[in-house]
Amino acid sequence: METLNVKPTTVEPILLRSLKVDRPIFIWGAPGIGKSELVEGIVQSGELGNAVTIDLRLALLEPTDLRGYPFRNPETNQMEWSPPSDLPSEEFASEYDTVVLFLDELNSAPPSVQAAAYQLVLNRRIGQYKLPKNVKIVAAGNRETDRGVTYRMPAPLANRFRHINMEVNFDDWQKWAINNNIHPDVIGYLSFSKGDLFDFDAKSSSQSFATPRSWTFVSEILSVDSFDSAGAFEQKAEIAGAIGEGMAIKFVEHRKIASKLPNPDQILNGDVKTLDSKLSKEISAKYSLVVGLAYELNDIFKDNGIDDKFRKGLNNTVRFAYDNFEPEMVVFLFKTIMKDYQIRFNVRTDLDKDLHKTFSDRYTKYIA
Repeated sequence: METLNVKPTTVEPILLRSLKVDRPIFIWGAPGIGKSELVEGIVQSGELGNAVTIDLRLALLEPTDLRGYPFRNPETNQMEWSPPSDLPSEEFASEYDTVVLFLDELNSAPPSVQAAAYQLVLNRRIGQYKLPKNVKIVAAGNRETDRGVTYRMPAPLANRFRHINMEVNFDDWQKWAINNNIHPDVIGYLSFSKGDLFDFDAKSSSQSFATPRSWTFVSEILSVDSFDSAGAFEQKAEIAGAIGEGMAIKFVEHRKIASKLPNPDQILNGDVKTLDSKLSKEISAKYSLVVGLAYELNDIFKDNGIDDKFRKGLNNTVRFAYDNFEPEMVVFLFKTIMKDYQIRFNVRTDLDKDLHKTFSDRYTKYIA
């Protein structure tokens, strides 16, 4: 399939334009990289007005689920088709500005279902059913090389779509993760080991592997209060079920080291001013500490904006960073706070004078 590989933030405007001009688009990509979430994100963004998604997993459907069931009309004595309940009715569609019909796993559906979908995409009707005018079609699926069950799409059906191949991009995922409250330990670890965000090998027989979706599973596991009280083997086994054994061992060991770091609240309050010399050598753990500090500052910011409490936490955090972090880690801290968490504080007025001077002398050129 000769299409360009593009990151999610590039797919978004392309998909939005396709929806606005009512041209079906097919999003290709490996399992677990966020194709469904991207579609739903656009629907919820407000760009399409009052919009809703109807998510049809075609691999689970029979042709009659799309076409409806035949019955004899006693008045005409002719065979007719009952309207399919999975597709939007005129009454349902009239409640929205836009209805996005998301044909997920289209190429995983057997040929008979694809044939039914072809009629829907080509003619916007199937049997006696017609798509309402405000229904837009988007499809998605895994590639043939992704170790999933796929059927080659018939050329006429493929030709009805514009095709785009979505790839994983850490910066895009990080923004999404912050906005969706992914656990700071996950963001911190992956900020250091970006390549571990996606570790899918189509040739491997492993049932669990790292993808943006499976890291979300890990975040959910960490958010359960009883997880940290579990034994080391139990923790590894539970996380391995999401991202695979090798990745789970690396992540659990990372958390073990990171757990010895000061609590971010202690740094924000000024109770801790120095970092243990042994821990200062653990680069991956410091990435988690930076994300944890930014996370706590963001919590304060969301409550009251830039007030005295926020300024106190910010200044204690920056002073701690100057005294304990190497320059690239300080830059990472400022970028995480200002760019990723979108906290637009004024370095001239919100930082203490000595901290602002150091910022101006050393870091301004790195943080535009």
